[in-house]
This record gives sequence, structure tokens and C-alpha cells, in this order.
Amino acid sequence: MAKQFDRIDDMHKAFIEEQQMFFVATAGPEGRVNLSPKGMDSLRVLGPNRIAWLNVTGSGNETAGHLLQNPRMTLMWCSFTKRPMILRAYGTARAVHRDAEDWDALAGLFPGGPEKRQVYDLSVDMMQTSCGFAVPFMDYAGPRETLTHWAKDKGEDQIHAYWREKNQTTIDGAPTNIVARNLGGR
Repeated sequence: MAKQFDRIDDMHKAFIEEQQMFFVATAGPEGRVNLSPKGMDSLRVLGPNRIAWLNVTGSGNETAGHLLQNPRMTLMWCSFTKRPMILRAYGTARAVHRDAEDWDALAGLFPGGPEKRQVYDLSVDMMQTSCGFAVPFMDYAGPRETLTHWAKDKGEDQIHAYWREKNQTTIDGAPTNIVARNLGGR
């Protein structure tokens, strides 16, 4: 049976820290819902109602575009090991870009280099647990280093060119502000 909580408690935080991946879901008022898996060392619980996660360069930039239209965000973790549980964090989020006052503080929470694109700052208004009885057992084989190596090989200038080419709009054509907020409009 699902249970709801108005904050991230110690058990939730421990469960989050045990997981190797999480999922993020966002949607604008129209268009497609985006659901993406996330990994790497890219998430921090900052308090009983606050989570920050690092968004790295990827093929799309849906989350940034959706948050400009509608700040709702859901994060989900599920255990693929012994403990059958699913945990969701519901709330509103903002994209923190390189031009934000708190970029250095938030981006500094995470390792990485030129692949850092945005940090999402989620204000959590509800946590929900539910059973994970139907989630399969899976073994963790380790992190993928592909994106980190790709970004280091490209360097900042080529990463920025990639953002201009691939990350300025969502698949539904909504703006993401990646160039204006991270590259000064260049």
C-alpha cells in the first residue's frame, strides 16, 4: 500500500543513496511527457524538502524546456536488489544555468567537467513509497564512462556547439534557454 510523506525522512534519504539510478518525469501543458533515466554521481539530497541533480549534456534537453512551461517534476527510484520498494519525490523545480547566482555552489556539489549543462533544484512537497514487488532483480555492473570521455574529448567549445545544434528546443519545439542562460546568447 502506498504511503505519503510531507518530507524526505532518513529512511528515504538512505534508500535514495543506495540506488545507482533514478528517473525524472516532466511535461509541458501540451505535447509529450518526458521520462528519462539518470545515473552517474548526479544527485544530492540537500534537506528534508530539497533535492538537486546535475543534468549533463545529452541528445535532448526536454526537462529544461518543460520547466519553463510548467515547473512540476517527479523523481523516482526503484530497488533492483533485495528491498522491494519504489520511492517518488513530487514537487516543483527550477533549472539552474551557468548565469545563475547559485550555479557555482550547486554545480560544485558534483564531479564532472564540460558535460555539466544545468542543475535542477527540486522543492519537494510530497514523498511516496509503494511496493516494488513486480520490479525485477538486476545486478549493477558499474557506471558507464562513455559520456564523460565524450565530453572531455570534445572540450567546452564543441560541447557548446552541440548545445546550439541539438539542445535549444524540446522535441515539441519549446525553447530550453540553453544558449541564452549558459552561453550569453552566443
